[in-house]
Amino acid sequence: MFGTIRKHQTWLWAIIITLTIISFVIFFSPYTRTNQPVRGGGLGSINGQVITREDFNRAYVEVLLQYFFMSHGQWYSESAKQSSFDPEQRTYLRLFTIQKQDDLGIHVSAETAAQFATTVLANMRLNKDTFEERVLRPHGLTMDDFARFAQHEIGIEELMATVGMSGKLVTTQEVKSVYIRENETLASQAVFFSGSNYLSQVAATPEQISQFFTNRQAFYRIPERIQVSYVRFPFSNYLAAAEKQLTNLNERIDQYVLQMGTNYPKDAKTPEEAKAILRQDAYEQAESIEAGKEAKIFALNLSTNAHPENLETVAKASNLPVQTSAPFDHENIPKDLDVSPDFAKIVFRLTPEEPVSPPIVGRDGVYVVALTKQIPSEAPTFESVRDKVTADYKYTEALKLARKAGADFDKLLTNGLTQGKTFEAICTEAKVKPTALPPFSLKTKELPEVESHMDIRQFKQIAYGTPLGKASGFQPTMDGGIELFVQSKSPPDENKMKTELPTFVAQVRLARQNEAFEAWFRKEGSKALADIPYFREKEKQQMNARQPSRS
Repeated sequence: MFGTIRKHQTWLWAIIITLTIISFVIFFSPYTRTNQPVRGGGLGSINGQVITREDFNRAYVEVLLQYFFMSHGQWYSESAKQSSFDPEQRTYLRLFTIQKQDDLGIHVSAETAAQFATTVLANMRLNKDTFEERVLRPHGLTMDDFARFAQHEIGIEELMATVGMSGKLVTTQEVKSVYIRENETLASQAVFFSGSNYLSQVAATPEQISQFFTNRQAFYRIPERIQVSYVRFPFSNYLAAAEKQLTNLNERIDQYVLQMGTNYPKDAKTPEEAKAILRQDAYEQAESIEAGKEAKIFALNLSTNAHPENLETVAKASNLPVQTSAPFDHENIPKDLDVSPDFAKIVFRLTPEEPVSPPIVGRDGVYVVALTKQIPSEAPTFESVRDKVTADYKYTEALKLARKAGADFDKLLTNGLTQGKTFEAICTEAKVKPTALPPFSLKTKELPEVESHMDIRQFKQIAYGTPLGKASGFQPTMDGGIELFVQSKSPPDENKMKTELPTFVAQVRLARQNEAFEAWFRKEGSKALADIPYFREKEKQQMNARQPSRS
């Protein structure tokens, strides 16, 4: 399967699910029952009930189906375990939820499960026979497996509703207070003290720079690097194929946006902006699937002779260009590789014995990568990094000056406010220029005036922790520091609140239900699974990892 996954937002399942499953079957390697883990010894017990091999295997199959649906048609492979999906662990957790369904008398009828299964297949534009023949059977599964999975999936939802019932008892008045808290806006002014504004005041002698380098030599050490060759399958080549898959996309997006209320994707402020973002993401997702199919076939052709030199041979036979990267480390991927940070994690796991990666989804295409060169870590000479050391020294000293200026201003501001002076008058006296920030709330996602200096979450924590008419005190940031003066607070618009409150109440109750279920699951699950050898071994490994090594 892909080495990493591109923009798999939860909402995409409702839209991309209509992609034909036929493509998934030829794209992903078969995963048959023979791939199930065979553990020696007993499987343990849950709440005193011994786990049989049959029960474990059935639950394991359900976990594979769960992964298939969660991953939009991808079957589990060992590379998925590297992204924290552990099917054995999830099998035990699923066995626990199945047992709890029985304990609480939650029994889903075959008719209800069949209706659920029919709806899922209809969304995939498949009938029962096609799904069984083209999806289940090639992977050693049957419709009985799917029916059992459907019953337990619905049962888990009912279990969550039953156990989390206390979370749904929150009153409308309580939720209203949460809505007001999240949507009331603050008016404020800020003074930013940025290190870059104090660079001109820093003098750097050769002795100071040399000493700075000596004290931080480990920081300047050149890390281990690698060089790779790769074949890229650009998403832009698969637009036409994606359009064939995304039938009725606009209608499905319209319905989804209607259901989501005001809980828009990030960067969207209106329903039309939300639709545009969802439409773009849907196309990107469909294009990545189409590109991935060809990348998978290419990787399979390489699998019989997985060596870097064979990458070029197979690529030439397919009329595909091979490119070679500049050497790079974990943190500094070459700019011509438009990939996510996960790319480095995957390619740095390549070895001379296993030099070729599975298909890796980047931002502009799917990559198949081969390791061509490993370069060990080395210590640079002072002369080779003099310019960087000089810049680092100056900025470090400039930060000190910026934070001293901020601390001095804070003292002046505190005394001035005590004497009844206005914030503006004190800024004029101190010869600093305040920035009037646009009104913001806890729900504000972007605040460019602030985000160039600090994380918006840190800023909102400072702002909402500062009383009205008061200053925050000087707060250090990565680029210097900030002094915030909170002027006033405005309640949310009444008409808007009346419109949005019913949906918000439903969202809060669902969130509280999930929180109550998760708390119950952690408590009950830890007790019930204490006798499982798998978890005892995991706990032992964690304890050993926490212990300091002995030389």
